[in-house]
Amino acid sequence: MQTPLTTAMPSDAATAQPAETTTPLLVTVSAPSGGGKTTLCHQLLAARPTMSRAVTCTTRDPRPGERDGIDYYFLDATSFLKRVQAGNFLEHATVYGNSYGTLQSEVLLKLRQGRDVLLNIDVQGAAAIRARALEDEELKRALISVFLTPASLSVLEERLKKRGTDSPAIVQKRLSVARQEIAQWKNFDYLLISGTVQQDLQRMLTIIEAEKLKAFRVRPPEI
Repeated sequence: MQTPLTTAMPSDAATAQPAETTTPLLVTVSAPSGGGKTTLCHQLLAARPTMSRAVTCTTRDPRPGERDGIDYYFLDATSFLKRVQAGNFLEHATVYGNSYGTLQSEVLLKLRQGRDVLLNIDVQGAAAIRARALEDEELKRALISVFLTPASLSVLEERLKKRGTDSPAIVQKRLSVARQEIAQWKNFDYLLISGTVQQDLQRMLTIIEAEKLKAFRVRPPEI
């Protein structure tokens, strides 16, 4: 039996306002399995200490060392379903029998505190958030989406084999899924062809700095 959520989650009524001269960003990073998005996200959070990872909800049991409210919000299946029905999630999905979801209140609270928010998310989740942003001006103003991918499937296959965690059959299954995911790159704001870890990070930082300087996000000068 999974432990119900005990950590206080953000309220939908949060009204804190940012103090920066530019409005904060909601950055979604997607990639095929083995594409390097988890490494990129870790590097990005280290390079930008003011950026915050959105803590997501899950119905799976905590793994050793994971903390409720820090790594995930751990919910039982009933509590998760109630939040789905209430429309609390920006996106949610079930993977291998466990449900995962990103709370809208979690994201908006951080944005309203003036903090950039980072989401490491699959292509389906990114699509759901883009759809929600079309209906919400605050999300639309903040959202930028990045798709990270190796230059070819053969490069991705080599990476998956080097990890040594999957059987040949699983590698081929991942490649089949990856082919479908990579075909979605046109739906993203940016396509980042993966190079070295440092190159990926530098390009990502450049994207963020450029987005922050867009006129509609900058507080105009006093004249």
